[in-house]
Amino acid sequence: MQQLVALKPEAVAINLLFSFLAPAHEQRIEAAIERALPDVLVSRSSRVLPEYKEYERGVATWLNASLGPVVYRYLSTLEKELNGNSLQIMQSSGETIAADKASRTAVNLLLSGPAGGLTALHALGLQTGTSRFISFDMGGTSTDVALLDGAPVTTNEGTIAELPVGVPMVDMHTIGAGGGSIAALDTGGMLQVGPRSAGAVPGPVCYGQGGTQVTVTDAHVVLGRIDPSSTLAGGLTLDSAAALEALERLGAAMGVDAKTAAEGVLAVANEQIAAAIRLISVNRGYNPQDFTLTSFGGAGGLHVCALAEAMNMTRALVPIHGGVLSALGMIVAQPGRQLSRTATALLSDLTDAEIENGLAELEAQGRAELTAEGAQGALAAKPSVDLRYKGQSYTLNVPWHSRAQAKQAFVALHRQRFGYDHDTELELVNLRSAVTAQGVELVLPRADFDNTNRSTKSAANKVHSTHPASSATTYGSGAYPSIRREALDEHEREGPLVIIELAATTFVAPGWCAKRDVIGNIELRKR
Repeated sequence: MQQLVALKPEAVAINLLFSFLAPAHEQRIEAAIERALPDVLVSRSSRVLPEYKEYERGVATWLNASLGPVVYRYLSTLEKELNGNSLQIMQSSGETIAADKASRTAVNLLLSGPAGGLTALHALGLQTGTSRFISFDMGGTSTDVALLDGAPVTTNEGTIAELPVGVPMVDMHTIGAGGGSIAALDTGGMLQVGPRSAGAVPGPVCYGQGGTQVTVTDAHVVLGRIDPSSTLAGGLTLDSAAALEALERLGAAMGVDAKTAAEGVLAVANEQIAAAIRLISVNRGYNPQDFTLTSFGGAGGLHVCALAEAMNMTRALVPIHGGVLSALGMIVAQPGRQLSRTATALLSDLTDAEIENGLAELEAQGRAELTAEGAQGALAAKPSVDLRYKGQSYTLNVPWHSRAQAKQAFVALHRQRFGYDHDTELELVNLRSAVTAQGVELVLPRADFDNTNRSTKSAANKVHSTHPASSATTYGSGAYPSIRREALDEHEREGPLVIIELAATTFVAPGWCAKRDVIGNIELRKR
């Protein structure tokens, strides 16, 4: 302990081999450290992730210890600035946690932004009567792809920077392709897009902030899909001439003109995202044509039609507030806890009552934590279990009602996911309970198109114009019609068309139609 005191650490991670079975030893170490170093954040594995697989548990515990002090300093400052107002922090699982508890579970915040987007999309679906979405959240550096067949699904097998992160997080696949992703030729002369990004500063060449490397956004500007005369969020104006010059240099290296180079950049980026969509849909036994492709994030609307065509999908959606959809999701998210415990045994060796007793303990813990945070309204719990065929190393999570129903659900899910099932015993691995409090109900105002049409008629005539595209325009027309999003109504407009708003741009490709629904979403349909 004297050596530890001499090191003066900000945080300490404790991970003993069998702590998920017997946490007492870790608890004793934790108590001793807190007596000697009361200001140090102690992260013990039996609290962070009380499950088997010591490597995954250790990584989660280390990440929690590494991030904890940073999160604590930030949230402490933020709480002071809020003058005592309540502050909830989004978790990777899609629920919120009180700010004063968040620093102790910092590893649970890693995918909080993308989780917000899926939470908002589910809430929008409830309001519009739609529940099946394939979504992609495309920002500046990456794209997060997910499938929603109802409420967002969580996974305990996520990875970040090639590290396994076993804590609950929304089930999505992330790739390094965003609006700021850099396009360049590799040593073999092949065009690559990402994972390197130009970031916000200097950003794409067209931002005029010193960027010199071609990005996906530059390709859109050169192809006329982003109006170079428009002012973006933050007062940013675009330098289309610089973007064209950069694409000409890239094209010269490829032996093609700027137009072809720009099209190639977008084709590579789109194929990367399409591959991710196949991974979370086709590879899991889902037919993409049964879903609505939904884009959000600042760059998503520019790619939505091309990606829908790549997946043979005929309908797509750009949600209202799509550029900041994750923020909307954080407003409507429910306070909650995702709790787990390893309890390995053959399913046939256990009774329903034994399993339910273990689940009840987890539920009680979740209820106690939420009640202590002042959660309002009734609390709801969703018990589930991780099962596997005896001899397997991976598990599938299914809802818990009884052993018979859990077995039936596991066999059906295994057959859907992998195309087969086994005639062998099932093994229970983990117990899980998701306990949530009531969140904010999302009720967006419905559009009165009659009044909207009258009040925006003159405005629509003004903004529905054409903006000059460069010589590299994709379809050779020299210009695309453009319209402000608020001027779009319930009547379909045919592409090609650029729909402009403050935080995002949507490109309606030729062969597609766009209209606005009653709450402001852009509905896209393949003709």
